Amino acid sequence: MTAASRQAAPSRLFCRRLAGLLVLDPNGDEVGRIRDAVVTLRLGHTPPRVLGLVVEVPHRRIFVPMTRVNGVESGALILSSARLSWRRFEQRVGETLVLGELLDRRVTEVATGNEVTVVDAAISPVRGGEWILDQVAVKVGRGRRGPVRTVSWDEVTGFSLPEERQGAANLLAAFEKLRPADLASLLHDLSQKRRAEVAAALDDERLADVLEELPEDEQVELLAGLADDRAADVLEAMGPDDAADLLGELPTEDAERLLQLMEPREAAPVRQLLRYADDTAGGMMTSEPVILSPTATVAEALARIRAPELSPALAAQVYVVRPPYETPTGRYLGLVHFQRLLREPPATLVGGVLDLEIRPLRPDTPLAAVTRYLASYNLVAAPVLDDENRLVGVVTVDDVLDHILPSDWRERLLADDLPPAEGSSPDQPAGGERAADWGGAAGGPGSGDPPGSGN
Repeated sequence: MTAASRQAAPSRLFCRRLAGLLVLDPNGDEVGRIRDAVVTLRLGHTPPRVLGLVVEVPHRRIFVPMTRVNGVESGALILSSARLSWRRFEQRVGETLVLGELLDRRVTEVATGNEVTVVDAAISPVRGGEWILDQVAVKVGRGRRGPVRTVSWDEVTGFSLPEERQGAANLLAAFEKLRPADLASLLHDLSQKRRAEVAAALDDERLADVLEELPEDEQVELLAGLADDRAADVLEAMGPDDAADLLGELPTEDAERLLQLMEPREAAPVRQLLRYADDTAGGMMTSEPVILSPTATVAEALARIRAPELSPALAAQVYVVRPPYETPTGRYLGLVHFQRLLREPPATLVGGVLDLEIRPLRPDTPLAAVTRYLASYNLVAAPVLDDENRLVGVVTVDDVLDHILPSDWRERLLADDLPPAEGSSPDQPAGGERAADWGGAAGGPGSGDPPGSGN
């Protein structure tokens, strides 16, 4: 970064604008994206000290001290050093996440006594190389609309008090473009109270997607925190196999109560999946594959597998049956691989290009046999038929991996049980260190590096 560009950049950074910003090392190589800022609250009206940033890198979140921030240029945060700790960020006692914990907080204006909602916060460099959170943007009123103004930190009070009814709208707005797995990682790092608030603010479809990416104990915790009617709506938005897996973790009477609240048409495939043992093809299968009649054309089949909500494994092939066309279907006729669809004229009927050599599985086929079957035939999915040769579901390689991986694999992924990112140095400091461990002042960024600036 040139001296001219540093001088031209404003010194105050608003944290919601930082969310998702690309982080580059001094060579211009991508490090990750900003997910939050870490501050420590102080007594009285003294502005919080900014300790650093939480940056999302492949498979984890790491802590980047403010001493490593050089500035913002061309829409990216530039680091002054590539020497970083690559271990997963863990929030320490006394630390506060700006986006995760301060946004949506109800505070009081000192001058007027009015209660306002925090919608953003600004950090600025000060003497000695430190950064502080010196301003907050607040909104008057509780509705979505309302005047927003920026005030100094000492013009409001209430941040040190436990927040009983904190919303999550502004937090979610800052991360609205996150993939479900990334939002699940964000939730995993929040307190139980804050997770419940975020879950309450998500719409049913989004919450369903996020639940599918969380460890089972956190799924159960979040579902238990919802009203029964809302929980039933979220279960309806989940895939039947994921909903069945989640209900299988609940006490029988709780699961039955939620099934009764679900729409009968949505509950039926879930009930069917719950009949099978967990480690069988029936217990693992997905009951919503791409199903077509034999008179459907190749063009129709290709249009169906292009649906963005389909996983790659489910989009790999279509299943051809007699009516009805929902599981359990009419008599199963065969399947067509997507590569065969690509080689056929669009007007060709799928009933004429069936692969009849793939032997279907039965619902009681054990996990070990399913695994050998997919490996032997190099398949990513296989049909499951009942005794009447009706298609009842499809087992995908994703389903099998969920069952053969250790039961805590999601927790281990979220806890960063992974090797350092490519290019990281083996002699880098251990993760979780704060600015004091990097040669800065105790408890905050040191003065060894120039403070950042940005827009």
